[in-house]
Amino acid sequence: MHEKNMSIYDHLGELRKRLTYIVVFFVLFVGLGLLLAKPVILYLQHDPVANGIQMNAFNLTDPLKVYINFSFIIGLLLTLPFALYQLWAFIAPGLYENERKVTLSYIPITFFLFALGLAFGYYILFPLVVHFMGNIAESLDINGVYGINEYFSFLFNLVLPFGLVFQFPVLIMFLTRLGLLTPMLLRRIRKFAYFGILVIAGMIAPPELISHLTVTIPLILLYEISIVIAARSFKKRMRAEQEAEYDLQLKKASSHE
Repeated sequence: MHEKNMSIYDHLGELRKRLTYIVVFFVLFVGLGLLLAKPVILYLQHDPVANGIQMNAFNLTDPLKVYINFSFIIGLLLTLPFALYQLWAFIAPGLYENERKVTLSYIPITFFLFALGLAFGYYILFPLVVHFMGNIAESLDINGVYGINEYFSFLFNLVLPFGLVFQFPVLIMFLTRLGLLTPMLLRRIRKFAYFGILVIAGMIAPPELISHLTVTIPLILLYEISIVIAARSFKKRMRAEQEAEYDLQLKKASSHE
């Protein structure tokens, strides 16, 4: 841990600097998103998931809204690793060397899990929902005419939250290292967690068994993975506390000599 003591004004100045870096990079990545938005939109429009869905613009500004939304989302996704690093750089001076290494390793794990959550939402859950909705429309003899803005808004609202849901193992690891959670507690509340997962899956997935299991099983696996991660983090924390206690006892013993 650094010996230098920073005043509250120094901390605020450092925080302002880190936030400025994040904003600047976000603006730059949004500019890059303006270049990448068109091929991404065209890819999603011609993806097999959207097969048979004719997208229309119900308002003159709908194409521009979609374009801008994609630019901002691309900019946000590209900024995420840099923003996490800036957050780490802000808190790193107050951490021990081993804590800095551990927390720095959270950044690639966090980004990987976020991308994995997006992939799960789009390639697995979204096709099930679109297929289910299409079957309902067909059974009711309804011809769907969809607005492109509504289509992509529905896509974002369904897929983006899974990027956050898949952060659960990282959150558990972080809270365990802080001593706020233990693997014993996670095991003790497992049945309540499973019930909550079933409720969440029922709210997200279409009301049929295969879709429900498609959402439920990955969420349960995430919870079980979180327990394993919590157990490893808990052991490391206990070992670090024992080593710190041992060092303290040695210092006391040497001071009495």
